[in-house]
Parts: sequence; structure tokens; C-alpha cells
Amino acid sequence: MRIVVVGGGMVGHRFAQEAVRLDPGADVVVVGEEPYEPYNRVLLSEVVAGRSDLSAVVLPEAPGVGRRRGVRAVGVDLAARHLELDDGARVTWDHLVLATGARARVLPLPGLEAGDGRLVIGAHVLRTIDDARGVVAGAVNATRACVVGAGAIGVEVACGLRGRGLEVTVLASRDGVLDRDLDPRVSAVATRSLADLGVHVVPRAGVRAVEVSHGHVDAVVLEDGSHVPTDLLVLATGSVPRTELAVDAGLAVGKGVVVDEDLRTSHPDVSAIGDCAETPDGVSGLVAPGWAQAAALAERLLRDRPVAPVPVQGAALRLKAVGLDVVTAGVRASTSGPDDRVVSIDDGGARRFVELVVRGGTLVGTTCVGAPELAGRLSMLLDRPGIMPPDPLQLLVGVPDEQVGSPTAMPPSTTVCRCNGVTKAAVLGAWDAGCCTLEDVVETTRATTGCGGCRSLVCGLVEWLQQVDPPSSHEASQERERGVAAR
Repeated sequence: MRIVVVGGGMVGHRFAQEAVRLDPGADVVVVGEEPYEPYNRVLLSEVVAGRSDLSAVVLPEAPGVGRRRGVRAVGVDLAARHLELDDGARVTWDHLVLATGARARVLPLPGLEAGDGRLVIGAHVLRTIDDARGVVAGAVNATRACVVGAGAIGVEVACGLRGRGLEVTVLASRDGVLDRDLDPRVSAVATRSLADLGVHVVPRAGVRAVEVSHGHVDAVVLEDGSHVPTDLLVLATGSVPRTELAVDAGLAVGKGVVVDEDLRTSHPDVSAIGDCAETPDGVSGLVAPGWAQAAALAERLLRDRPVAPVPVQGAALRLKAVGLDVVTAGVRASTSGPDDRVVSIDDGGARRFVELVVRGGTLVGTTCVGAPELAGRLSMLLDRPGIMPPDPLQLLVGVPDEQVGSPTAMPPSTTVCRCNGVTKAAVLGAWDAGCCTLEDVVETTRATTGCGGCRSLVCGLVEWLQQVDPPSSHEASQERERGVAAR
């Protein structure tokens, strides 16, 4: 069976990896319109901030996968099972996987577009490597930047550009930043923290138009008539699933390409995964559900196993912003139930806020602003029944480090990388198999290759292993288990 994947992004690439892992002889072809190697677009804001270069976001190739880079799929013939490409070629398929992702949403503002779908010089989105290059190049000769959108991408870009020395203004559609992911009082703490970094936030800033001077963006005009002068404009206003190929093929399309719980579209031999797919649970927009869908679909197609429903988890955020630490996952106070216990510490003066939501003795939600070490420890306890102390407040005050979140006390089933579902046991298994460096562990388990927020935790786990089980004195796993607590 020949499987053709349309889309060479993170989810399409992961599906191809999983397929050849399950069957090294699988006939898989990936068609992608970008000419580059697969890369982690989640980390593009790190490139803008100057904390990563482009080589650091490249994903490892999957051997045995056929690739057509730099070509765009322009049509699907369902009857003949042909994929038509913009270079005139046709690719035949037995099963087609749509992983076309999403495009950046561009607001229909007067003055923003220069024609042919291009933005005026000085205006950018951040979705691809070329976008990141454009923002970085634009920042070189700019002194003022304006970011439209106060979600995660907008805040990350704003912090990155501020770190490059630009005066930065963020135009928020609501009262503060990250208010889709944080409750109002928590958003207020994050907004004040951003102001401390020198980033000006304009709340409830309706945008009317973009002013252009000599072909270059010059200012953003707000609904109240005020002007925000800028040399560099970045739109961080969300994304839209790419469904045009599915629409032209006559597949069912809503907000995204409609799929059932098995990830099948309205045609039984066509599937959709990732940002372009609209599951019964909705459209994801996050990398972890997309990767889970890729693995599940590979199991169904290569092993003929049923696909377990992949939940779309929208309530998770790990901000990658210079100078601003925000982590939230699961339930928060505004979404908690009447019997849930909500414990919080609001230390706004120190730009710090921590919140726990406990349900039936299980930690089901955490929110941390300005407390990165505590956020790391709490993330290991999330959704793990039976390990909460009687008083949840003990997790926030007066708990020695060695009692919460240390590698020794961490149960083997603890998830250390949520994007890839990597547990402590998986890291230990890789170590036992001879992966004795962080790089080897990452290559084998894929830990840290998603949002990157777990890197310090995985690094700490590897450092601990290097101390208690140095490569020079590897022992059998059974012997080592008797000498190392809680492994």
C-alpha cells in the first residue's frame, strides 16, 4: 500500500516516522511545499528571540521515506487516486493523509496588503522559517515594533524583539495578555510582568488600519483614531486550518477537514490529522494532539489496529518568552467544579501567581506565573491519582525539594515530556539500552522535541542518571533497581 502524505510539517513528518518505525518497508511519500528539511515551528519564536538558530529547530529525518519538497499539491482525483502537483507531476496513492496544517490569520485591514496576497513591507506573520527570517531581518534596522495579538505567540515575539533592543507595543484585543489561557487576575500579573520588561500593552485595542509611508509600514491606526508608530509589524492573530485541497476534492469540511474518531474523512481512503483536521472533539491547533493523531493513524494503517479517540487538549500553555515564565495546564479556577479544591498564592507585587486545582485527591490543574521551578515540579504531579498530600498547600510552601519532583521520588510512570508522552520509565529504558548522553536520549525518546518546555526536567533526569549510573559502570537494570530508590 502506498501512503501519500500532503504536508511536510511537524505532524506529517511524525506520521511518516511512525509509519516506517512500524514497518521499515512501508511505501510512504511526503509532499511538502516548503523546500526545507522538516522543522519544529513551535520554536520559531526562539529564533526571533535569538535564543536558537535555524539549525537547532530542524527535526531528524525518517529513513526510507520518499519526499517531494518545494512542490504544492493543487488537486486530488479521488476516483483515479492521483495527487496533482504544481510542477505538473502526479503521485498515485492507495491511502491519502492530509496534514496540510494551518495558515496564519491575516486581518483584513486597509493598507496591510501590497497585492498578490503579499503583506506590505515591514509587516509579518510568524508561521514558517521564511517568516522567522523576515522578522529577524526586519528587526535589524527597526527601532519600534508593534505586535497585534496578545496570545502566546504575540507575547513570545514581543519579548524576543524587546530583547533585541526594540521599543515594543502589544495590541491586546481584551484587557490583558494571554487572557484566553489565564483567568483575569492571573492575566493581570502576566501583563504587569510584561510591562516590567519594557513592553507596552494597549488593552482592548481595536485595529482600524495600517498606515504606509514610501511602501513601508509606518503606523497602526486604532479604532479610537490614535496611532501607534512602528517600523516592524507582527501579526499574531491566530491561524486558519488549510482546507482548500479538501474542498476542491469534495470532502466534508467545517472549520477544518471533518474526520471521525478513526481520523477518516468523508472518503474512506483519505484521512486528515493535525491542525487541518476537525475531529468530533474540535480542531486542535496544538502539536501534542497532532502527534498523537499521527501515531494513532500509523497504527491503524500499518498494523490494522483501531484508533483510540485522541482528545483535543486546549487548556495547556508553556510560554517560551525571554523574561516571562507562564505555565498552565488542565483545569483552572474559572473552569473548576463545585467540589474541586482551588488553592492559590497571589503575590502580584513580586509578579508571581501559583494556583492548584485538586479533584478527588488528584491534581487536575496548575497555573504558574513567575515560578518556573515550582511549575516544573507540579507538572510531574498532574493527573496522577494517589500522590497528593492531604493538604494541597504543602505543595506550595514548606516542601523540601527532595520530596517533590526530584528524580529519586518521581514514579517511573511520571510523564516528563507531555508533547511526546515520554515517561521517566522511557528515559530509563533508553539509558539501559546504552543512550548515555542527553542527545542520545532525545534521539531515542523524542523528549524535548515538542515545545521544549520540559528540557530542564529531562536534563536533570539525565544528570541524575549520570551520577547514580555512570556510563563507565553500567550494571544490569535489575541490579540497579535494588540500589536506586523509586526507579
